[in-house]
Amino acid sequence: IMKSKDVIAALAALAHESRLDVFRLLVRRGPEGYTPGDLIHRLHLPAPTLSFHLKELQAAQLVEVRRQGRFLYYRANFTRMTDLIGFLTDNCCSLGSAACAPAACTPEPARRKRA
Repeated sequence: IMKSKDVIAALAALAHESRLDVFRLLVRRGPEGYTPGDLIHRLHLPAPTLSFHLKELQAAQLVEVRRQGRFLYYRANFTRMTDLIGFLTDNCCSLGSAACAPAACTPEPARRKRA
């Protein structure tokens, strides 16, 4: 279970457009991750800027890095992401409110046909 200070750090790290773009790209990529060169090419960020953002995401434990030979691969920390989502939705639906139901579980209202 995440502590409030860790949640605040994670949300602060994601509260920047470029960092959010990096994180979402890494989430889509999955456990394989991307090298910094791949990220620079895909996001069109200068290397120093990308390095700064990756460091911020690492400090919030949202991104992990692994070395494979001479290459570094950055990937989303899915455990941390799941913990963050769990913290944010921890008390959701505790009162049985339909407002908390996931969109996929909520039936769409019937649409009227035009006459």
